[in-house]
Amino acid sequence: MTTAPTTPTVKQILAQLEALGDDARRKHNTKAGAPDDQYGVMMGDIRKVAKPLKTNHPLALQLWDTGNLEAQLVACLIIKPKALSAAELDALTRSTTCAPVADWFNAYVVAQHPEKDALREKWMKDKDRWAARAGWNLTASRINKQAADGLDLPALLDRIEKELPKAKPEIQWTMNNTLGAIGIHHPKLRKRAVAIGEKIGLYKDWPVSKGCTPPYVPVWVAEMVKRNA
Repeated sequence: MTTAPTTPTVKQILAQLEALGDDARRKHNTKAGAPDDQYGVMMGDIRKVAKPLKTNHPLALQLWDTGNLEAQLVACLIIKPKALSAAELDALTRSTTCAPVADWFNAYVVAQHPEKDALREKWMKDKDRWAARAGWNLTASRINKQAADGLDLPALLDRIEKELPKAKPEIQWTMNNTLGAIGIHHPKLRKRAVAIGEKIGLYKDWPVSKGCTPPYVPVWVAEMVKRNA
């Protein structure tokens, strides 16, 4: 009779992550705004740690509560989104520690939650940087998926033109993604979206590797429209 493998404890998982840490990666994370509580583990290694854990909602919540960067990324991969109430999802979103965690949480948890659209409307008006980032991320995602029915796109452009220059950096990123998505997928609004991008100039000097498209909206939109032609 074979014995079922036991689930590692939070302490054991943290030790595993710490052993995978790399100083260069830690410095890179810190430069990108990561908290001190991190080991510097590559994203691919984080996925390898999470894979054998499968879906484990209680363990995910325990890992999240550690506040450790890599533990929270593992939590994003093993949590059960539908097991969270809307209030719990809102609280977790606001407790995010940095952009990499926010982006994984938005992609793997928020995007799969049945209350995401109701929360999106709430978050779009929120002053909390992580809630607002999530709200704009959901909006950009809807536009990119050609699911913009019910969205007042001209009004969104009005908001972006007014709010983007002074928004917190964490919000600027997904607000800019929304501006780009409108320009790419809605030809009638493209000229205005590009004009707003030119006027604000956000990410104009963003460094990119050869062959990559910068997030500067005028260049980004032109490149994506060309690819989709």
